[in-house]
Amino acid sequence: MSRMRLALFDLDHTLLPIDSDYEWGEFTIRLGWCDASEFKRRNVEYFEQYRAGTLDIHDYVRFATEAVRQRDAQVAEQAHQQFMQEVIRPALRPKAVELVDRHRQAGDQLLIVTATNDFVTRPIADLFGVDELIAVQLERDRQGRLTGGIVGTPSAREGKVERMNEWLAARALDWREVETTFYTDSLNDLALLERVTYPVATNPDPRLRSLAGQRGWPILDLFT
Repeated sequence: MSRMRLALFDLDHTLLPIDSDYEWGEFTIRLGWCDASEFKRRNVEYFEQYRAGTLDIHDYVRFATEAVRQRDAQVAEQAHQQFMQEVIRPALRPKAVELVDRHRQAGDQLLIVTATNDFVTRPIADLFGVDELIAVQLERDRQGRLTGGIVGTPSAREGKVERMNEWLAARALDWREVETTFYTDSLNDLALLERVTYPVATNPDPRLRSLAGQRGWPILDLFT
């Protein structure tokens, strides 16, 4: 029997030419939900830490969800719908949509595997028509309100491999029974790149572009 084929996609700077987490923060500034100068300073600082691979994701999530946690759930949902219309939809690129569709038409199981939280990314995954989303799962209290905490393993760096292990185990599968392709822009995802069958450096940052060249991994530039 042939193995199940999985197509795994990072999201930010891979399927989107922007960082959705960062842009959500900028969007909350425009809504007046936070002090513009202080939030922008910290948001840029955290973004640079992410790019350098030094981000404390628990600390970042507490910061990134603070504005939402202070709002009613319905208000937050309406704001996210506005964010989708004003920021995300204009950022969609045909080549990224075509890439996902090509794997869908081939019968592959599609997954988005991202270090951005599920509040920001679930509607974006839906926009791409991808049901299976592995994202940072935000903790909610009994009333469904965000606490600022994270449930389980954050899907960042090596955590992406652990979350994929959990996804496979929940379906009584292991890596030997699947054929996996993974698209990502970032060297932060090296652990998962080294675990899959076919790693693809997609719109890669300089470090990943260099490594992909050394290892003979395909390089895909969707946004040129």
